[in-house]
Amino acid sequence: MRPLLFTTALLLVTTGSVLAQDQNSGHAMRPDQLQWMPAPSVLPKGAEAAVLSGDPSKTGPFTIRLKAPAGYKIPAHSHPTAERITVISGDFHFGMGDKLDQAKAEKLGSGGFVDLPANMNHYAFMNTDAVVQIDSMGPFAITYANPADDPSKSQ
Repeated sequence: MRPLLFTTALLLVTTGSVLAQDQNSGHAMRPDQLQWMPAPSVLPKGAEAAVLSGDPSKTGPFTIRLKAPAGYKIPAHSHPTAERITVISGDFHFGMGDKLDQAKAEKLGSGGFVDLPANMNHYAFMNTDAVVQIDSMGPFAITYANPADDPSKSQ
């Protein structure tokens, strides 16, 4: 009887730790596993997005990638949460202010990074095909400085 109790207890302990490891294991994704879809309608048409982790529509951290063609522009806008942007490929231009001003923008190339504070108007554009990674807290929300710039109102 004792060996059976010991074996059962050992099985429960090891199964519990395996389940705990499984629930808390890391999450890896190869580039060929990204599921690119059209970017949400709150962004100008032409870009694609892929969710790497989290759920941008829910409370909590998320990471997405945005793939945009040369000439893509996101008018001045803000978010209620900070966002951290890493340039994966191409050139990413950004600036602060209430209106997109290419002359005042800063250019970041592959490997570049910017930490944009919450509730601060900023804009972005790409002169080359580009992929950027965005880390933020959900739920994702965007408010355009000029409401007429909101593409979801015209699509």
